[in-house]
Amino acid sequence: MLRLSPGYSTASLPATTGQTGIMTEDATNSANETVSAKAKPPDAASRETGPPAAATDSVLLRIEAVVKKFGALRAVDRLSLEIRGGEFFALLGPSGCGKTTLLRMLAGFETPDEGRILLDGTDIAQVLPHQRPINMMFQNYALFPHLDVRDNIAFGLKRARMPRAEIDTRVAEMVALARLEGLEKRKPDQLSGGQKQRVALARSLARRPRVLLLDEPLAALDKKLREGTQLELMELQRRLGMTFIIVTHDQEEAMTMADRIGVMNKGRLEQVATPRKLYEAPGSRWVAEFVGDVNLFEGQAGPGAGGRLAVSTKDAGTIVVTAPHDPATKSPVSVAVRPEKVKLSRGVPASGVVEAHPINRLEGVVTDVGYLGGFTTYKVKLDTGAVVRSSMANTTRLDIDAYRSTERVVAWFTPEDCVVLEQ
Repeated sequence: MLRLSPGYSTASLPATTGQTGIMTEDATNSANETVSAKAKPPDAASRETGPPAAATDSVLLRIEAVVKKFGALRAVDRLSLEIRGGEFFALLGPSGCGKTTLLRMLAGFETPDEGRILLDGTDIAQVLPHQRPINMMFQNYALFPHLDVRDNIAFGLKRARMPRAEIDTRVAEMVALARLEGLEKRKPDQLSGGQKQRVALARSLARRPRVLLLDEPLAALDKKLREGTQLELMELQRRLGMTFIIVTHDQEEAMTMADRIGVMNKGRLEQVATPRKLYEAPGSRWVAEFVGDVNLFEGQAGPGAGGRLAVSTKDAGTIVVTAPHDPATKSPVSVAVRPEKVKLSRGVPASGVVEAHPINRLEGVVTDVGYLGGFTTYKVKLDTGAVVRSSMANTTRLDIDAYRSTERVVAWFTPEDCVVLEQ
C-alpha cells in the first residue's frame, strides 16, 4: 500500500503550469501513461462545507456543453461541469453512461464533437495528450513488461529529455513516495497487484501533472488492500494538493474518497453533490435508486401543515413527511426512505420515540434476514403485499434482540427520515 515518504511534501514540488503529461512508446500506449490518488479522509463536517483545505474556490477545469458521438450514439450529451483546484472528484454511473468517454476527452484520447474543455481558462480540447499537464492511470496499469520498476517510472522523464541527474533524483523521490524501495530492479511480472498499482502511480506522479485521472484504479486489488489504498490515496492527494478525477463503478469507493461526486446517466449529469448530500438528498428518483438501497412509495401529496405533508400511497397508506424546501410541482410523487432509517419493533415503538416524533407505522412479517457482521438486513412483507427493507446495527454480541423470519413486526420511521421526489 502507498505511504508518504517523510521527506516528500508539497514544498518539493515545482510550479506545474505549462508542464506536459507523460509520453509513451507509440500513439496507442500514449493513453497508458497516467494515474491518480487522494487525501486523508475529511470529517463529515468538512465534507459538507466544501472541498478540503488543499482545494481552492477557483475553478481549475471547466467543461462546457461537451458532446461526443459515436455514430448515432451520443456517449456524452451537452455535459457541463466545473472542478476546483485541489479537489478529489468522482464520476459515478452505470455501464455505458459516458463517464469513461468523458475521462478520455479530458486526457486527450478522444476529441469532443462540440463544446470546450478549459484548463485554467485555456481550451485544451484540441491539444494532444502528451502536450497536456494531465496524466491518466488505467485499470490495467499498462506497465511496460520489458522494463524494470525504475525504468517504468523514468520512462516519461526520459522521453521528455530530462537530464539524467534530475531523472535519478525524481525516480528516487517516487520510489520512496510509493514505498518501492528494494523493488527497483524487478519486472512487472515479479510484482504483486498492489506493487504494480504503486509503480503505475509513481510513474504518473513523476511528471507532476496539474490533474491526475484515474479509471477504475483499484479494481484489480482485493478488498482489504483496496480499502487501505483508498485512504492512502486520499492522504497523498491532500498532501500534494493536486486535482484528482476518478471514474469508478464502486459507490462505496466514490463515497469514501471523493469531495464531490457527479452521477452520470445516458451521457448527462443527473446530480453533482457531496457524498452525504447525494445519499441523503438525492435530486431525483433515478439518483435515489442508483445510489445505495432505498424504499420508494408512490402516492399523491395532500395539503401540508406545520412543515409536514401527508402523502397518500397504495402500498403504505398515508405517510407523513417533512415538506421539501422546493414544493413538488408534479404528481404523483415518490417518498424515499433509506433502509437504515427504517426501525423494527415487535410492538409499539418506545414511548419516548413516539412522544419526540410523529412516526409512520407499517405492519408486516419478516421474510428474509441477512447477517452482515456490523449490521443485519431485513425484508418485511407488509399486509398490503409491498416489501420494505430495513438495515439495523448489531449492537449486542449475540442475536438476543434479532428478528427472525416469519416474525410479525412493526416497521417505523419518522417524517424527517423521508425525502419527497418527483417522478
